[in-house]
Amino acid sequence: MTSGGRSRSRWLWGLRAVAGAVAALLLAVVVRLPWAGDLGIHAATIERLRHDPLHPGDPLVDADVPSPYYSPWTVLLGLVAKATGAGVFGVLRGAAVVGLVLLLSGIWHFVRTLTERRAAPPLAVLCVLFLWGPSLFEWSGFLGLNSLALTVSYPSTFALGLSFHLWAWLRKALRAGSGWPVFLGLGVLWAVVLLTHQFTGVVASLGAAAMLLGARPWPPRAVLLRLAAGLALGLVVLAVWPYYSFFDLFGAGGDLERIHRALYRDLLGRFGLALLLGVSALALRFRRDRRDPLVLFFALGAVVFAAGGLSGHYSWGRVLPAALIPAQAAVAVEVAGLVGAALPTGRGLRRIFAPALAASLAAALAVGAWTQTGTLGYVLPKGALPSAVTAKYRPPWPGYRWITPWVRYGDVVMAKKFPARQIPAYGAYTVAPGYPDFFLPDEVAREDAVRWYFAPSTPRAERVEALRRYGARWVVAYPGDGGLGEGDPALRKVATGPRGLGLYRVVG
Repeated sequence: MTSGGRSRSRWLWGLRAVAGAVAALLLAVVVRLPWAGDLGIHAATIERLRHDPLHPGDPLVDADVPSPYYSPWTVLLGLVAKATGAGVFGVLRGAAVVGLVLLLSGIWHFVRTLTERRAAPPLAVLCVLFLWGPSLFEWSGFLGLNSLALTVSYPSTFALGLSFHLWAWLRKALRAGSGWPVFLGLGVLWAVVLLTHQFTGVVASLGAAAMLLGARPWPPRAVLLRLAAGLALGLVVLAVWPYYSFFDLFGAGGDLERIHRALYRDLLGRFGLALLLGVSALALRFRRDRRDPLVLFFALGAVVFAAGGLSGHYSWGRVLPAALIPAQAAVAVEVAGLVGAALPTGRGLRRIFAPALAASLAAALAVGAWTQTGTLGYVLPKGALPSAVTAKYRPPWPGYRWITPWVRYGDVVMAKKFPARQIPAYGAYTVAPGYPDFFLPDEVAREDAVRWYFAPSTPRAERVEALRRYGARWVVAYPGDGGLGEGDPALRKVATGPRGLGLYRVVG
């Protein structure tokens, strides 16, 4: 082996070792399963399905209504919990392992359809996890290391893993002219992704469209007919899914748009490195192929994201991974091409940009890794971390397990929005949901009842009426939250939680 070959081999093994170490870190995070964001709603969903797989009702409040959280994946997890007797958080840890394996193997699988360079898949894993921006960003469906550490057990991670495999299998099927069973299976897989996490389903759909539009050679009519049949079967699966009406989701809005407006802020700080290097890599690919699938994927994602911002449909911002993922993959593939071959000697963009792209990627990955070093805090004791890393660590939420000796499954709790995001994970309901609930017809009335209960000017009789109307048996509140006073005859304090949080039994 030549010295250049030995150098490339060492570089390849080094990449694989780093990617393996990151995967091991994420597996260690799964053991702790840090809580922030939406973990409560997913735990509550599994809890309802475990108790009643056929008619679980709303996962957050005591109401017999459907919910988009009841997806094929969560139904399976609920059945596993029911069959094994495992606790909800134990089932979520298992879901996290499955989601992580699907995601990492999916990245590997998809990138292998783009290039034969062996360095590309591990480099793509690192790009997807670290090539973001100098500002920390966490959101379900966005695959930065710190974000993934908090969302690895979510359905969005499972759906993204399936999406990478969907794109890879679709590319192979179009290239090979596969038969009816393959395309029908791809249609079902596409529907499962959409049902499991609707925003990721849109990303998956744009990616699949890009794989088709970028297919070379262009598929013959027989293959397109099979693809259309698979698409039709997927639509049938979406239409007959019994737990919620998928197509009713197109009418969702309101709070959903307000919540997602944050996705349009600080774009350069959060995603600048990925976009800067990604666009450079995509330009190289576009120069070689005007129908490059990664270029098309990026363009579709960028257009939808921009349209959301311009039209005020801020929930469309969740499609941003459709621009980030192809940009990150393009950087990995282009740089891996430099390692696997001699540097180009001709003139043109590739000779100018490719070496600079490789050096820039190394620096950008280092910046991304440093930005997200707080992830180590989910694995190592706080005292073992350097002070600079500790400053980047955000402690997870403590949870509400402390109320479970008194609050039973199905009890209704009056609480403000932040506790309401966690309490249902332990089996109780809350008066109002902690998250927007499109299928809940009296959502506004419930939110009003909570607001009136805690408002300082609300008469006592109206507070008592709010408790009675929704069958609240418990109140969870801080001393300064308002509501009925601690000495009120309608309440009896039974426990004190973190930072003085009180648990009160409703006795009047």
